[in-house]
Amino acid sequence: MFMHSLASAGERLTIFAAASLKGALDQVLVLYDRPVTVSYGGSGLIARQVALGAPADVVILANQNWMDWLTSQGQPKILTEKAFLGNSLVMVAPVGSAPLARVSQDTMLGRLGDGRLAIGMTQSVPAGIYARQWLERSGLWPELEPRLAETDNVRAALALVARGEAPLGVVYASDAQADTAVQVVYEIPPELHDPIVYPITVIDNSNAVLATDLAEFISSAQSIEIFVNHGFSPVESAP
Repeated sequence: MFMHSLASAGERLTIFAAASLKGALDQVLVLYDRPVTVSYGGSGLIARQVALGAPADVVILANQNWMDWLTSQGQPKILTEKAFLGNSLVMVAPVGSAPLARVSQDTMLGRLGDGRLAIGMTQSVPAGIYARQWLERSGLWPELEPRLAETDNVRAALALVARGEAPLGVVYASDAQADTAVQVVYEIPPELHDPIVYPITVIDNSNAVLATDLAEFISSAQSIEIFVNHGFSPVESAP
């Protein structure tokens, strides 16, 4: 099924993966019987690093536009690519907080008080890009833009809320599920932002055969079940 026998015991592949995958991807890779190193970070940063020559074999981003940008650079050459996971956007608060029955400028500013809304960088971090789309389409952006605490990746935004340093944060549903110090107070309507898609790609290099095997394992039905248990959703192109 998977060609693990092609790898020698000492060979190690490298994955560059969106920070929101941490935990779920770690659990998936426990089941893979060859050594793998994972570098987690914001999708925009990862795309730029790989384009500049960072030694990746498999790349998983949380935004199709960033993957398209990476592909357009021409280097490194992309061997295969497919979308295999989805997600949803939620607003979180420290555990014990009351839910937000409705979201408006008044309710948001009232809940924030003197604090800020933790959010991924709205120009480069996918969770921040999706969150900005929601804020703009909801008419909330003008009032809330000055009240943002923008972070390098979505897990950093989650951490601000978990530590009580921000009263509210916008993260993925999978992130909210990953930290017991936060709870979901509002589910953001998916029609108010672009679809959240995670593409996985194999870089065309000397490890391409082994990396293809790894990518197939990560996007297999067995692995997708683990991702779903962590709050992700499958996409139609997933096996």
